[in-house]
Amino acid sequence: MQTSFSELEYSRKKKQTRRDRFLAEIEAVTPWAILEKTVRPFYPSSGGRGRQPIGLMRMLRMYIAQQCFGLSDEGIEDALYDSQAIRRFVGIDLGRESAPDATTLLNFRHLLEHHQLTESIFNAINHHLAEQGLLLREGTIVDATLIAAPPSTKNLSGKRDPEMHQSKKGKQWHFGMKAHIGVDTHSGLVHTVIGTAGNISDVTQAQALLHGAEEAAFGDAGYQGIEKREESQEATVVWHVAMKPSKRKLLDGTELGRLVAQLEYAKARIRAKVEHPFHVVKDIFKYRKTRYKGLAKNTAQLFSLFALTNLVLARRLLLGADSQIAS
Repeated sequence: MQTSFSELEYSRKKKQTRRDRFLAEIEAVTPWAILEKTVRPFYPSSGGRGRQPIGLMRMLRMYIAQQCFGLSDEGIEDALYDSQAIRRFVGIDLGRESAPDATTLLNFRHLLEHHQLTESIFNAINHHLAEQGLLLREGTIVDATLIAAPPSTKNLSGKRDPEMHQSKKGKQWHFGMKAHIGVDTHSGLVHTVIGTAGNISDVTQAQALLHGAEEAAFGDAGYQGIEKREESQEATVVWHVAMKPSKRKLLDGTELGRLVAQLEYAKARIRAKVEHPFHVVKDIFKYRKTRYKGLAKNTAQLFSLFALTNLVLARRLLLGADSQIAS
């Protein structure tokens, strides 16, 4: 295919922006053939009334660009016209064709949600990473983070999302949902994702976040009492849960007190890896507030976000030590 003048001009520019580098690395580390194979059986062969549908690979790229930049359906459509870097990533040449519109992406997203394909994509990417030796099965770190939901009642129903709930963290109340994750202790990659309402206690989801082959599991003080829960009675995993801050403050300067403090510090260093996926999702992908109504749609998006998060976290090993995505 002949290259347009705008493409030639863009390719000759000397400065490579952070967006260029970001998209180049996402391009390189994403197992495109695997994702296409995962979605292809569910993708329509015609666009209705005999029209050809937009290519599956193009829709996957548009959807992934949307997730990486935290854009709405309308936002990614506008970005295709505003950003040459995003157009290149998606594979759009405006000199020859128009960009897919927001409604087309909306329909594609609904297809992914209806067939639970975002979870399939998450599992496919993790299987790919495991084949590269990046996901081990010796231990898991569990944690959860609050995702805010719009509290406004200025909508057709005049009500807040009934599937979102209030949750208290410290002295602050938050309205929304929780993203619970299980993270590999070796690589820091996410192997399990669960979405719940914001008022669901972290400890109730802990056992479900394990893949079952762990020898050890780690959690913060919010998981105190996990060993006594009914669902944990038959588990063989050894839990290492942080001491409550109030008890840790009471540790004295005796040798025993110092040893306990050192043990807590060692556990905290291991648990720190669980913060890296949350950093990517919230700070790089800008996902700090739910975009859709209902737990199902928002949980479906969580699978996509954490699948891409794993690629971002694994990029240095996949591409080499000199690779770096600007954050």
